Amino acid sequence: MLNEYRYFDPDPEVRRIAYELYAEVRDLPIISPHGHVDPRLLADNMPFPDPAELIIIPDHYIYRMLYSQGIKLEALGVPTHDGSPVEMDHRKIWQIFAEHFYLFSGTPTGAWLSHEFVEVFGVTEKLNARNALKIYDHIQEKLGAPEFLPRALFERFNIEVLSTTDAAGDSLSHHKKMKASDWKGRVIPCFRPDAVVNLDDEKWRDCLQALAQTVDFEINSFASFITALENRRAFFKEMGATATDHAVVVPYTQELSPQQAETIFQRALQGKASAEDAALFTAHMLMEMARMSVEDGLVMQIHPGSWRNHNQRVFKKFGRDKGGDIPLQTEYTRNLHALLNKYGNDPRLTLILFTLDESTYSRELAPLAGHYPAMKLGPPWWFHDSIEGMSRFRQRVTETAGIYNTAGFNDDTRAFPSIPARHDLSRRIDANYLARLVARHIIDMEDARSMSHALAYDLVKKAYKLH
Repeated sequence: MLNEYRYFDPDPEVRRIAYELYAEVRDLPIISPHGHVDPRLLADNMPFPDPAELIIIPDHYIYRMLYSQGIKLEALGVPTHDGSPVEMDHRKIWQIFAEHFYLFSGTPTGAWLSHEFVEVFGVTEKLNARNALKIYDHIQEKLGAPEFLPRALFERFNIEVLSTTDAAGDSLSHHKKMKASDWKGRVIPCFRPDAVVNLDDEKWRDCLQALAQTVDFEINSFASFITALENRRAFFKEMGATATDHAVVVPYTQELSPQQAETIFQRALQGKASAEDAALFTAHMLMEMARMSVEDGLVMQIHPGSWRNHNQRVFKKFGRDKGGDIPLQTEYTRNLHALLNKYGNDPRLTLILFTLDESTYSRELAPLAGHYPAMKLGPPWWFHDSIEGMSRFRQRVTETAGIYNTAGFNDDTRAFPSIPARHDLSRRIDANYLARLVARHIIDMEDARSMSHALAYDLVKKAYKLH
């Protein structure tokens, strides 16, 4: 069983205060403003197929670790990009997972999975090679019950709002289906135009054509490209979106002249854009997206600093998002200078910035967020969405930026049943951080209670305009 004091400081006074703070926020509604849950899941509301399909196959946190220990992705049922065969017996996949479950000890994935097994599925034994198939059958039986349908779990998890992540040319058909149903769950899209903004994407022209088909006019100039993006942003907003998301390798921003932007765009249409063209175009498009956010009110998120698909062998065989992404050293002060100087003082803009480079927390990000009214810091992301990662974030950011220049917590997950586990972990770590401040008489309990509530609920709701 899960220890009710898990993740809290062993010091009795800190532990007592942390538990008291946590108890006041643990049942607050969940706001999930950024993630990668497939909207089809909630639109169709069909039963989850089986434990392996639900928990292992779509979750790169899991198969990334297993792959690092020499287990082939094919053996885990991860679909291949080239259509070559993979293991189709999901009980075998689960057995492999169970035999190697010990690999996740001390990791956030281990913490999330333990919470998920106990609190969601009622598993009462630690998963191992001997009980693997018994637990598989237990979870499989649960998944066949009406209370484990996706919408029922959404309500059981007390999710107030969940945002998906959707390409600029997406029809949002699943969102339309949910809106047309009598279900009251709030699931909203998020506008992510990376595939048509980053010219070095190998499918850029295909994605641009898909965007043109969606807006029903030819995109043959930079001006028509901008019009198409503004058109789609307006549609996303009509469908409930409150935010956009932009993944870049480097958060470099620079404003080009209309003539410069047009010249690069035309070279890209001809397949002649250089790496320098792509870097300048993305830098300019971040400026354009900030300008659009000032005008239409959509919150702007930037997720920089990941070398995507670092393992080319895995990428060629299995495609994108298969665990081969590696953090890069990232600079923010100079790179964001153009954007923040043009829009960072405008109260109409909310810019939420993330990082995979923890060394920038106290040196760059906290000072920037502690000054520019438009800027907020997103929570620890990806490799740092962990017990120690969350603690380091609070320690390095709070003294300079406070908590009210941060954006609360988002789970950024593809694994739908892990959502409550991720939020529970965050609420516990924040309660423990605040308890240490109280125990050292830096803040009092009144401050700690209001800060704990803000970190669990208020900040994310305000930052993402989810009122």
